[in-house]
Amino acid sequence: MKISVIIPTYCEIETIGKLISHIKAFGGDKIAEIIVADGQSNDGTLAEAKKNNVKAVSAPVKGRSAQMNYGASLSTGNILYFVHADAIPPPTFADDIISAVQNGFELGRYRTKFDSPKWYLKINAWFTRFDWFICMGGDQTFFITRSLFEKTGGFDSSMKIMEEYEFVKRARINHKYKIFSKVALVSARKYDTNSWWRVQMANRKIITMYKQGATQQEMADTYKKKLRYR
Repeated sequence: MKISVIIPTYCEIETIGKLISHIKAFGGDKIAEIIVADGQSNDGTLAEAKKNNVKAVSAPVKGRSAQMNYGASLSTGNILYFVHADAIPPPTFADDIISAVQNGFELGRYRTKFDSPKWYLKINAWFTRFDWFICMGGDQTFFITRSLFEKTGGFDSSMKIMEEYEFVKRARINHKYKIFSKVALVSARKYDTNSWWRVQMANRKIITMYKQGATQQEMADTYKKKLRYR
């Protein structure tokens, strides 16, 4: 049983090398390949990834959902593991994921720990232990068996935002979903650039819009207006 690690990127030259090194160091022979699916970055992200001897490709369509689907289409592993470029899985990730699949879990995620000592981010992270809709985004990293990914049709490539929430909700119907007690280390840069309150209000607004049936463009435009983020 092998894991294909898929990393969607856009202007991540400062983070991609560290993440690839971490995955190689701790994944070992359990990793089928690492695939960096880049969204037409203009900062050298793709070239930096290629320096690390991984399968680094420019996705034909920019957007995280389309990039993740493209990466998956190039993969060979029995398990797909989607990791954001600013997240670091725990050192035991490969063993954790394979063990979970062997025990009947076809998809799942870790909890969160932010790379910040701020107390309010520790509170945010604490809540990711719960099986709540708001905790089904990709920041915690996300694994799924290839068979289930293909059965569900993958991510909705037309989505600009909330794609992971939509996919996990759809894919986990009648399938066992694992929440590991361990944590993925996630960058706090969005909170540092804005403020805790601005991020919370932006997230709340987008989730409300999503549940009320707002269009993808409306949600994407609203999110960009509310936050200064890359």
